[in-house]
Amino acid sequence: MKIVFVLDLYGVPGNGMTLSATRMAKCLRDRGHEIAIICGNENGDAAVHATGIKRYPILYQVARSQGMFLAHPREDVVEKVIGDADVVHFMLPFELERKAKKIADRLNIPSTAGIHLQPENITSTLYLERFGFLNEMLYKIHKRFYDRFDHIHCPSRMIQKQLDKRDAKAKLHVISNGVSEKFAPRAVEKPNSWRDKFVITMVGRYSREKRQDILIEAIRRSKHEKDIQLVFAGRGPWRKKLVRLSKKLTNPVAFSFYQQEDLIDVLNASDLYVHASDIDIEAISCLEAFACGLVPVISDSETSATSQFALDEKNRFRAGDADHLAKKIDWMVNHPQEREKLSFRYREFADRFRLERSVEKMEAMFEEAIRDHKNRKD
Repeated sequence: MKIVFVLDLYGVPGNGMTLSATRMAKCLRDRGHEIAIICGNENGDAAVHATGIKRYPILYQVARSQGMFLAHPREDVVEKVIGDADVVHFMLPFELERKAKKIADRLNIPSTAGIHLQPENITSTLYLERFGFLNEMLYKIHKRFYDRFDHIHCPSRMIQKQLDKRDAKAKLHVISNGVSEKFAPRAVEKPNSWRDKFVITMVGRYSREKRQDILIEAIRRSKHEKDIQLVFAGRGPWRKKLVRLSKKLTNPVAFSFYQQEDLIDVLNASDLYVHASDIDIEAISCLEAFACGLVPVISDSETSATSQFALDEKNRFRAGDADHLAKKIDWMVNHPQEREKLSFRYREFADRFRLERSVEKMEAMFEEAIRDHKNRKD
């Protein structure tokens, strides 16, 4: 098949959606498919067709701080790339995607869509997350776009339920974004400065909805605070605030953005993974952590799908509750043998979410969409 992905940005380090798209595209190519990408930014990939970045006043700066951009909806680029496509897959609901969907329909080309952004991501960035009516307004706006598709990729059951609750018209395909086989247990020694510490790692963008602040406060309240080394792997606009908050802790927090191989080493050198985020459609970072055998403790937030990965109550804490998280951390520190048993369970569990399996399911969705489109024509 010739498959065209349409999304505003592609191949941007530190952005979970673009990372998933990059891995999915590579895996599909390896399986013999022709892949083309329509996005706003150039990135040196010959398969990428850039339309340019829109620089709206204020909005551009806000989006950029979150590692996000909005693309120009250039009709000439879109028509040229999708003209001979077998299927077009849309990953966001913005201006570029809306224009490209109209063109795909006009050219009679099958199309599918994926949910990779929650309205809560937007309202949290703007400090408006408490105004529930704004989230519902955005859901309604996005729904008008997604209701134009017959097949939609949902990376988690949580987002499927959100769409079902709002009467989604399409067939919903629950398919993990998939974790690479590279994320696996390996023998790694802790750096000297971490050698006698209990290392807790959290991976993700430094931003309000990820709630790194709750983890800092939980460690401050932990009975083992002086023995804990905290690692925040990522980048983002909340860094200065997190650095300031982290001064409450005995041991300096490690703030760094890691390339994939280095990140795998960090995860394998860690003792515990905490995912404190309030908002996540799937959170591949958590999947990657336990694929390396790292036991997670995960927020039970209703707007985060990540709690689906909690195999035991020991792996779950009440969203936004630093005291509850501190107790979970202390239990993990005090029970290394139980933690090792959980590690083994998580390594097996991770196999359900391997990228190869996800790609096979995506292929099946694309093929079904093409068949349904052909049957309507006939």
